[in-house]
Amino acid sequence: MNEVVDQSRRRLLTAATVGAGAIGVAFSSLPFLASWNPSSRAKAQGAPVEVDASKLEPGQLVKVIWRGQPVFVLRRTKASIDAIGGHDALLVDPNSLSSAQPAYIEKSGATRARNPEYWIGLAVCTHASCLPLGAFEPNNRGQLAGVDLGPGWPGGFYCPCHGSKYDLSGRVFKNVPAPKNLPIPPYAISVDAQITIGVDTLAKTA
Repeated sequence: MNEVVDQSRRRLLTAATVGAGAIGVAFSSLPFLASWNPSSRAKAQGAPVEVDASKLEPGQLVKVIWRGQPVFVLRRTKASIDAIGGHDALLVDPNSLSSAQPAYIEKSGATRARNPEYWIGLAVCTHASCLPLGAFEPNNRGQLAGVDLGPGWPGGFYCPCHGSKYDLSGRVFKNVPAPKNLPIPPYAISVDAQITIGVDTLAKTA
């Protein structure tokens, strides 16, 4: 009698163990199977990013994320736009001949923008991928406490990691570690300053 009970109990325990193992395999495979489908976050990283730049005041900057990288959107003042070409002799590549940028930006000259009032560029230093800071005030330290950018500083960006400097078009100055101008992503801009980063043309509206 005991042997019959023991056999029955053994079969029950074996079945339970196998069943639990099967359930464990099923649940452990769920994350693996789910990884075959792109997540909403992964989709978002490659999707265009829209910015209403009309809300920026002249001299204001906003940073957005596109494809996992920070992007600057700067609304330049009229005075800063007028002064952009005045310091080309201090730059490594004033004509942006070796810059990463769309072809239509190459044709825009020193402004490096589809609309001179708005500058869009990757906020990643070309030396060691640090995040440059805005230092927009000319001839002084701007917003950077303790950093003297010199009396001839025209306003632009300063990288706090190793001291690289860029002007308000993202063009790098000579005698700094960074070798190239800040890259410019593809983007479209409407007449009312609606910017779409990640595309070259705006979608037509009915």
